[in-house]
Amino acid sequence: MDLFTSAALNAEKNAGIDSQKPLAVRMRPQAFDEFVGQEDSVGKGRFLRVMIENDRIPSLILFGPPGTGKTTLARMIAVMTKSNFKQLNAVAAGIADIRKVVDEAHEQRKFYQKRTIVFIDEIHRFNKSQQDVLLPYVEDGRIILIGATTENPYFEVNHALLSRVRVVRLHSLSDKQMIIVLQKALCDKKRGLGEYGIGCAEPELTTIAQAAAGDARVALNLLEQAAMLAHTAHSNITAEILSDIMGEKLQTYDKKGDNHYDTVSAFIKSMRGSDPDAAIHYLARMIVAGEDVNFIARRIAICAAEDVGNADPMALVVAMAAVQAVQFIGLPEARIPLAQAVTYIASAPKSNAAYLSIDSALQDVRTRDCGAIPLHLKDAHYKGAEKLGHGIDYKYPHDFNDHFIKQQYLPTKIMGKKYYDPTSNGHEKIIKQYLATHQNFLPK
Repeated sequence: MDLFTSAALNAEKNAGIDSQKPLAVRMRPQAFDEFVGQEDSVGKGRFLRVMIENDRIPSLILFGPPGTGKTTLARMIAVMTKSNFKQLNAVAAGIADIRKVVDEAHEQRKFYQKRTIVFIDEIHRFNKSQQDVLLPYVEDGRIILIGATTENPYFEVNHALLSRVRVVRLHSLSDKQMIIVLQKALCDKKRGLGEYGIGCAEPELTTIAQAAAGDARVALNLLEQAAMLAHTAHSNITAEILSDIMGEKLQTYDKKGDNHYDTVSAFIKSMRGSDPDAAIHYLARMIVAGEDVNFIARRIAICAAEDVGNADPMALVVAMAAVQAVQFIGLPEARIPLAQAVTYIASAPKSNAAYLSIDSALQDVRTRDCGAIPLHLKDAHYKGAEKLGHGIDYKYPHDFNDHFIKQQYLPTKIMGKKYYDPTSNGHEKIIKQYLATHQNFLPK
């Protein structure tokens, strides 16, 4: 047994800690004075903290990325509450397990006047039927539900159940908060790495914090692995050691999860907001995460038409060329036409006038009587059409100066209706000027 292992076993034996548990588990906060981050939820005097300290927990859904303290909060509640505490994992539990816990809760309340808190980890993995089973018992207070989820509960939890709980949003830890967590682990001689006397300078701590991307569990796991290598090399934790253990950064992007929609949303909004650097960054995130490049190309084409429109008609041409190029050449080279289209669209003048025009027209067609098509515009290419008045008095624009002649095009019932209102951005400025001098038939 080496010195590192011997010191670990002795320290953990004295502290009553299971030596087989990872550092992230050993360093799990046991009280609020050890808890780092989430000040808006469990800071001193905040609602949730006051409720926990006074053992008046309401039903909750703890929603946040991995490693932000959801399970830790549940364990702290288990220690601090006088209520009966039960834990289920939605991956393994079924309706029978729920009913068994509810029956026990009923007995606890009936015979001992004791409430029961049921913690369900990964509650988003319960299907609709399983979630529905919880409804009456949360409603009548037979159980206090605490659910934990990494997925957006407004997507993954039934509305009926959601209306009976309070959603508490937990956020990824900042780099500064993560460094505090890491320093605590390095200094703690009972549960952490303090017995080993291994140092880690702030630049290396920052590297770990950034690699963990807000997940305290990942950060502590990286620190533990680095400490092992540092002990073997009889050194402190160095940049070389971190480079050796980290490899390629773990991606948190889930093509079917909340992060997927957030990234796509940021990508589109960055193009719309004329920030090519941000747009390229989110494009890179999606490519590295293995997003379907055809999906990315479709979003680019939509953005070109919706947000650039006629302010730069070439935007859609470039976007569609990227769509074809992606299908033709595939990855990794497909990143190049995608990048060209993204930077072009993000840098182009913007107008959503065309997009607004079709939505306005669709609304009219769906909700009101817009009237008949004017007779002179109706098809006159068949025998008998003239007897019906079709095509009579139609003026062919190319027969007139400037290829334009005033005549009625809209149905009489909506004459004067304006759907397309070009902006003064880019090419639409020219369109606006043209339409101003070529006003068509207007009502008297």
